[in-house]
Amino acid sequence: MWKVPPSEHVVNVASVPQRSPFRYPGGKTWLIPRVRQWLRSFDRKPTVLVEPFTGGGIVGLTAAFENLAEHVVLVELDQQVAAVWQAILGGDAEWLAKRILDFEMTHDNARDALAATTGGTREQAFRTILKNRTFHGGILAPGATFIKHGENGKGLKSRWYAETLATRIRAIGELRDRFTFVHGDGMEVMREHGRKKRAAFFIDPPYTAGGTNGKRAGTRLYVHHELDHERLFATAETVAGDVLLTYDDAPDVRKLAADHAFEVESIAMKNTHHAKMTELLIGRSLAWLNR
Repeated sequence: MWKVPPSEHVVNVASVPQRSPFRYPGGKTWLIPRVRQWLRSFDRKPTVLVEPFTGGGIVGLTAAFENLAEHVVLVELDQQVAAVWQAILGGDAEWLAKRILDFEMTHDNARDALAATTGGTREQAFRTILKNRTFHGGILAPGATFIKHGENGKGLKSRWYAETLATRIRAIGELRDRFTFVHGDGMEVMREHGRKKRAAFFIDPPYTAGGTNGKRAGTRLYVHHELDHERLFATAETVAGDVLLTYDDAPDVRKLAADHAFEVESIAMKNTHHAKMTELLIGRSLAWLNR
């Protein structure tokens, strides 16, 4: 039987377990079957999977829940997103789950909750989840606004699945010993694990390369949307473990990959509007894609 080329096969995201508490722009749920292929292609299970730009964390979560790596290191620079991971993995998962379950979703309550500035990390974590679930597209960057109509005219309630969110958060909290969370520079953490031959690095920066040739969505979607892509590729090239990067398909990205001796494969995907698009998978060897 002929195999479907990676560039043509589109993953049905409904077949992938939804484990992240985030509704995240640029999420990689569609890529999970490929990530499984990659992590299972090694002779021995990775001792650690490092996700230096965690965001919604679906790859790291999948690795931990499905025992695809012995340990998972999640790294996030954004303070809002970091607060969520700090709360869940730092012992406050049950508190956060109950805070969500007890919250009565109305426009006034949501506005008042987001206007608050007190309560420490776990209250910031709640506000981040609230914003992520009630703002257009889950966008956390300045300028984002509340959903007006939402799905089926449900407004703010259209993405507020309290029971589901609580279940996901509790499940992650139960596995907290499998994770290390770092609020900081992803590339610095890559270097810290750079000599480990059985480390794996999944790299999905929420920043757009490619100048005018590439998409510039990162500018409006993320608080931190500037990145030295040359430095990132150089760092990835020097680590002893294996790496898998995903990027928008742009000429500048392909050149960076070639300059640093990485292979490139175009992979089919669907965006949030169900339009078929392609992204690039980049690694030292992508032979595992066709196994």
